[in-house]
Amino acid sequence: MKFKGIMLMVVMSMVMIFAAACGNNSGNTNSGGEASGDEVSGEVLMDGSSTVFPIMEAVAEEYASVQPDVKVSVGVSGSGGGFEKFSAGETDMSNASRPIKEEETAALEEAGIDFTEFEIAKDGLSIVVNSENDWVDQLTIDDLKKIWLGEATMWSDVNPEWPEEKIELFSPGTDSGTYDYFNEVVLEDEQMVKEATLSEDDNVLVNGVTGSKNGMAFFGYAYYLENKDSLNIVPIVNGDGEAVEPNAETIQDGTYEPLSRPLYTYVKHSAVEENPAVYDFTKYALENAGEMAEAVGYVALPEEKYTEDMNKLEEIAGK
Repeated sequence: MKFKGIMLMVVMSMVMIFAAACGNNSGNTNSGGEASGDEVSGEVLMDGSSTVFPIMEAVAEEYASVQPDVKVSVGVSGSGGGFEKFSAGETDMSNASRPIKEEETAALEEAGIDFTEFEIAKDGLSIVVNSENDWVDQLTIDDLKKIWLGEATMWSDVNPEWPEEKIELFSPGTDSGTYDYFNEVVLEDEQMVKEATLSEDDNVLVNGVTGSKNGMAFFGYAYYLENKDSLNIVPIVNGDGEAVEPNAETIQDGTYEPLSRPLYTYVKHSAVEENPAVYDFTKYALENAGEMAEAVGYVALPEEKYTEDMNKLEEIAGK
C-alpha cells in the first residue's frame, strides 16, 4: 500500500507538470520579454547607427535568454554605413538615427531589396560641454551654426562675457545619422569646420570633451545619460524662445526642438519571409523596443505606434 501511494503521488506530479507546461505554451502573446512559443534557430545580421545600437544591443541580450539558438549580430558602422551593407545584401536589418535617403532607397531598389521602415523610439540630440565649463548656460541654433561652421572659434565670439579661449569640437563621423541630422537641422548642409575631430564611436567624442575644458560635442541622449557625471548638458533655445534641456518629457512632447528626432530600424522583406529567426527577433524587438529604449536612456513611443509596427510585420510575413 505504501508503494502504491508513492506511485500515485509520482503520477499526479507528472500530470501537474505536464498541465503546467501546456498552459505556459498556450496563448503566448510575447509580453513581458517572452519570444514566440516556437523555438527557432539561425542568425540575424544587422548594422548601422551607433545611436540605435544601445537599444538593439539590449534587445539582443534579452532575446538570447528566450531564444538561445539564435545568434544576433549588431554592428556599428553608422546609419550611412549600415545602409551600404543593407543594399549590398550583407544584413537583414539596418538601424538608423535618421530617415533613409533617396539615393539609399534607389540603391536598394536597384539591388531588388524590398524593405519596411519601423520607428522604434525617440531621441534628443544632445549638446554637451566639459564639466568644468560653468559659463555656457544656453545656446541658440544660430549660435551652434556659427560655432560648427567656424564663424565663432572662441567662446567670447559667442558671448563677450565668456572666456577668450578656443572651442575644441568633437563630432560624429560623416557616416553617422546623427551627423546627417545635425548637418541638416543646424548647419543647413553647409560645410562643418575642418578643425572638428570626427569619429563614428560616440565614446571617442565623450572622451574628447571630458579631456578638454573647452570641448564641445553632440550625440544621442543615451550617451549623455551614461556620462552625465562628467559632462554638462547645454539647454537649447527652441522656437518659442525657451531654453530647454533634453529629457524624457521634452523629447516626447517636442518642446526640445528642433533636436528631438525619431530612431528607426529597417527590415528586409525576404529575410522576414525566409528566415524564421529574423521574423521572430523583429517581432520580439518591436514588442520590447519601448521598454529597452527607456532602459538605455531613450524615449518610448506611444503603444499604438508599436501596434501599427506589429501589424506591418505580420503583413510582410503573411500571417
